[in-house]
Amino acid sequence: MSLSSRVILLVGMTLVLSFILLGAIIDRSIQHHFAQQDSNELNVVAASVKNVLQKLSPDASKEEIHKALQNAVVGHHGVYFAIYSSKTQAAFYQPEEVDLSLLLDSRIQQRLSTGVLINWQTEQHAFRGVNLQGYMRNAYPVNIVVAGSMDFHIDFLQRFRQTLWIIMAIVWCLSMISAWWAVKLGHRPLTKVSRQIREISADNLHMRLQPEHIPDELQELVISFNSMISHVEQGFKRLSHFSADIAHELRTPLTNLATQTQVALSRTRDVNEYREILYSNQEEYERLTKMVSDMLWLAKTDNGLVVPSLTKVNLRQEFLSVFEYCEYCEAWAEDAELSLELTGEASLLADRDMLRRALSNLLFNAIKYSRPQSKVKVELLVQNDVVHISIENSGETIPAQQLCHLFDRFYRADPSRHNEGDSSGLGLAIVKSIIDIHGGSIEVSSANRQTQFTVKLPGQSKTK
Repeated sequence: MSLSSRVILLVGMTLVLSFILLGAIIDRSIQHHFAQQDSNELNVVAASVKNVLQKLSPDASKEEIHKALQNAVVGHHGVYFAIYSSKTQAAFYQPEEVDLSLLLDSRIQQRLSTGVLINWQTEQHAFRGVNLQGYMRNAYPVNIVVAGSMDFHIDFLQRFRQTLWIIMAIVWCLSMISAWWAVKLGHRPLTKVSRQIREISADNLHMRLQPEHIPDELQELVISFNSMISHVEQGFKRLSHFSADIAHELRTPLTNLATQTQVALSRTRDVNEYREILYSNQEEYERLTKMVSDMLWLAKTDNGLVVPSLTKVNLRQEFLSVFEYCEYCEAWAEDAELSLELTGEASLLADRDMLRRALSNLLFNAIKYSRPQSKVKVELLVQNDVVHISIENSGETIPAQQLCHLFDRFYRADPSRHNEGDSSGLGLAIVKSIIDIHGGSIEVSSANRQTQFTVKLPGQSKTK
């Protein structure tokens, strides 16, 4: 069901239940009012009858009793009473129009109230009455049966109920029309927002909805939508830049291969020259292979296809292994006259191969951009079951506006190194993916010619 249909259905059901409850309350109130009114009138008649009985002589005959009681209900229309002997149930006085002897079987009441009234109905009429205890002047007990006609009340209630339900039906229809119109007006801002959303496409992802022109109920939705569009815009830009970067990165080795092949085929060469060209082409193939392999690995991490195999890893030993077995790293450090310093101890659960790859990339990056005759510092620290890894090197200060892009794919803070063949521009992106897989975080800061990468990993490796 649509939202409009749900709201209107809910309003309609609420109105129906409210009208039923209201009608029941009004009907009960009117019936109670009529019962109270009849009780008061019957009480007056009963008091008048008791007063007449007290004035009768003890040896009064039935004719005298009948004559004395005839004037007891003067001025009361539709009210009847009868006097019966409590012992023999013989009638001292009984109206001809109504048989009140039916009430003799009911409980005798000492006083009259709405709660003791008894209703009954004949073929054509309805009555309400009560059986009261009374005494004649000689203290002879009698039953005073007092009753009144309910025909007027019933006719009135039938007409009133019919009129009431007609009025309620009209009010319900008007209310439903008003509710439909109110829902339609209330949905106009939502319709406007939907129309604005439809106008947003890949060509104008910069467009944003204006929360200040939106009702309060929709502002959170608009703010969330704007936030989502911002993320989509950023992702679209990254994808566009990534596609351009891929084309640019692949173009250089492919151009080199094509050029070298054309040069090789331009004239006849000896075996040594062909061998040199093949060695050069092999370097370009290896560069392409590494780049494609890194891109595929990043694609797998983006889709959650890389699951770490957790083992206990001693970080100090891992760094020592990197220092000892990475001959490329040691040679580079020796040529630049760099010194490597490792302090602290730390262990955690992690994927050994992935973590070693991340640490190697960070270490290579630190050595690569360090000043000659400087020191690369690695510090390990455990605080509150969180492992802190700090890698610091001395080099050129990285501008603040570039720090947030260091982990982007194919991004290089130093454009002059863009064409170097020893880097694909994916190293730090791979580092961040590995840290994210292990549920950690990585930050970078650079000031006063000191650049520091700080990695935080949970001690028990709460992987994603």
